[in-house]
Amino acid sequence: MHPLEISDLITAVDPVNGHRLPVWRAEVIRQLRESGDERAAGIVADLPADRDGILDPHAVDRLLISVHTELQRLSEELRIGERLVHLLRPLFTAIRSASGQAGPYRLVDVGCGLGYAIRWIASTHALGADVELVGVDLDAALVGEADQLARAEGLDCRFVHGNAFDLPEAATVYISTGVLHHFRGPALAEFFQAQAASPAQAFCHFDIAATRLAPIGAWIFHRARMRHPLGRHDGVVSAQRAHSDEALLRAADVPGIRPLLYEPRGAANPFCTTLRPVVGVRPHLEAPLRRALGRASRRLVGPEHLVAPEHPAGALR
Repeated sequence: MHPLEISDLITAVDPVNGHRLPVWRAEVIRQLRESGDERAAGIVADLPADRDGILDPHAVDRLLISVHTELQRLSEELRIGERLVHLLRPLFTAIRSASGQAGPYRLVDVGCGLGYAIRWIASTHALGADVELVGVDLDAALVGEADQLARAEGLDCRFVHGNAFDLPEAATVYISTGVLHHFRGPALAEFFQAQAASPAQAFCHFDIAATRLAPIGAWIFHRARMRHPLGRHDGVVSAQRAHSDEALLRAADVPGIRPLLYEPRGAANPFCTTLRPVVGVRPHLEAPLRRALGRASRRLVGPEHLVAPEHPAGALR
């Protein structure tokens, strides 16, 4: 059984209307104990609950905002904003050239949390005035905090509470950071299928590279940076839940999408590899994207360049 992240269990929303649902502390503890994680069960046992055993939603919100604020340091230290723009700028160049039409275009961050990626792009004006920046999350408290931060910083972007694939206005490009490992089993392929079924032209999702060193690196960073035991626990578990390069490309290989991996595990130094993106484009966009990337396009590989499953995982032919 895959280890569970506490943050995935202590909040719940109605998938239809996005309303907050009650979460019973005892039920979360039971799930964690059944997964063999007594330490996590102990962390949840210390969270406040009412007389009926329902976790205090306000306390949970404060805790998750605090943890996500600390997680923003990781995004800053790993230069997530710069790494996103490194791919998004040529991606939008390819979309503009292929469409032959002026914008506006729309970038939608799925599971945006506190909106660091969107706010960073907005503050740098890195993608141009014709790209609208939107962050979406099912957690109303995180979206509310992201919106307040953007307003305080005077940024031209917006944040929405809801389902990123059910917005009134369609996305041109979907992005995410640190979201893919939350999807297990068929849910991962369904995530990509939802984007293929939309009018979107492309996606670019950064997530943890499944290297042997990832859990060790996560433990070191979160021990040094995170104050609350929940943040320390979930940081390591997220690395343990990371999908392999092969699993990501298989899941992203859906009709209408050309899946590509940038800097796959076998082509990078494991001491330097932390997060790497899986990119999906409409087939007609691959050639213009590679032209826009220039020499860096050599670091963009498709499923055909990964070895068969019987060979060492992640190695390149």
